[in-house]
Amino acid sequence: MPGEHLNAQARLIVTGLDENGKSAFISDGNSEVRVATPGFTVMELWQFDSIPNNILAPNTLGDQPVIDPPPAGLVVRVASFPPDSEFDAAAYADSLDAFHGADSHDGAEEGQAGGLWHETDTVDVVTLLSGELYAVTEAGETKMVPGDTVVNRGIKHIWSNKTDKPAVVLATMVAATR
Repeated sequence: MPGEHLNAQARLIVTGLDENGKSAFISDGNSEVRVATPGFTVMELWQFDSIPNNILAPNTLGDQPVIDPPPAGLVVRVASFPPDSEFDAAAYADSLDAFHGADSHDGAEEGQAGGLWHETDTVDVVTLLSGELYAVTEAGETKMVPGDTVVNRGIKHIWSNKTDKPAVVLATMVAATR
């Protein structure tokens, strides 16, 4: 079904200490920060403004999703990508812009896989949770199946979903320098 990726949700369960100092569930519900666009749906889960961080420090996500983590921090998110058959380069660029990621694709052209080349100043640890996805670099591509992880180290890349179902990933993005 076209647009199926737009329905993606991510449940976030947070533990901590209760008023008696005992381990407890502090919250449980869908991600509060979410963006659903033609190019992808992203559910923000957690953010640290700096690393290392106090173990009980609160989540520092704002109310709007932002593609890059804070300059010394990290962000954890779930993303759902539609099939390539639904890909539209202009809509994908608009999706990145809505995600405050305009600089990640500035001047980029549509790639051979149908994606839009983009890069960030981050190290991204991306694990495929469901579906099938191709990680594409300028020199080639590799097929990912559930459980596979790719570590993108600030390189130009594309995500390509050659199936007819959404592909869902868990991504941890850590701020980095060039």
